[in-house]
Amino acid sequence: MDGLEIEYERALKTYLREGGETSLKQAYEFGRRALGERKGILDLIAVHEQTLEKLLDSSEKVDIIHRAAEFLSESLSPFEMTHRAFGEANETLRRLNESLESETRRIARALHDESGQLLAAVHIQLLQLSRHLPPSDQASLREIESLLEQIEQQLRNFSHELRPTVLDDYGLLPALQSLAERFSKRFGMPVSIDSKPIPRFAKAVEAALYRVAQEALNNVARHAKASRVHIRLWLTPGELHCVIRDDGVGFDPATLPKSRNALGLIGIRERLNVLGGSLEIQSAPQQGTELKIVVPLED
Repeated sequence: MDGLEIEYERALKTYLREGGETSLKQAYEFGRRALGERKGILDLIAVHEQTLEKLLDSSEKVDIIHRAAEFLSESLSPFEMTHRAFGEANETLRRLNESLESETRRIARALHDESGQLLAAVHIQLLQLSRHLPPSDQASLREIESLLEQIEQQLRNFSHELRPTVLDDYGLLPALQSLAERFSKRFGMPVSIDSKPIPRFAKAVEAALYRVAQEALNNVARHAKASRVHIRLWLTPGELHCVIRDDGVGFDPATLPKSRNALGLIGIRERLNVLGGSLEIQSAPQQGTELKIVVPLED
């Protein structure tokens, strides 16, 4: 940061000597440049400290410290605005996720309940119709019944994919166990879950972790060519940890930003960011993939 240090020292000296809004504007522009070069607040504070050490050889130390603090505050204002904008965007995204989950829950229940009632009415009508049909037409009627049962099963599956009632009724761990069972049955791939009993969490946390696991398993089914998946959950003070590992073909995480298959992992990371959580990806070709997830828990 040699260039930035020289520029900062020159601008700060100008402000200490002349003062005024023009010099403070230089501080603001310096902050924007540092932000554009992806420098952090700690980098800026280090530059300020080094510059201040050079300037404190004079006798006017108190005045220098006070005015230098004003200059530093102005330099940090772009960082503050960016941080505030990020926080507001994150809060908007959190509310959007909650709204989507609420709407998804409503659609899933409507799909399950209303379609179930309609199909039950159709079954009753077919039963009444069968009493008046000759034996030669009974086989066709049974085929229709079989198709209706398949439709009914598909609708139940869709409803469960949208929003499993077990998540709302019993919590994260039973929902993940149900998800693992259905995934194993559908793809013939064992999914084991290692967890002690865990308490209920905030709805946003439970929904996010369920969606993360759901997306991770979808990625395994589409890309991993794995033979098994292992999910582990555990609690530490103030944090919920989850590790999802498969024994598939793996990949080089460095290629992830350019991969067309990265959308699922990007979605996982964004869901966790909303909660202040983190995602660490460990993988290598032919060595499987491990997702390490940490979500902070409110008291």
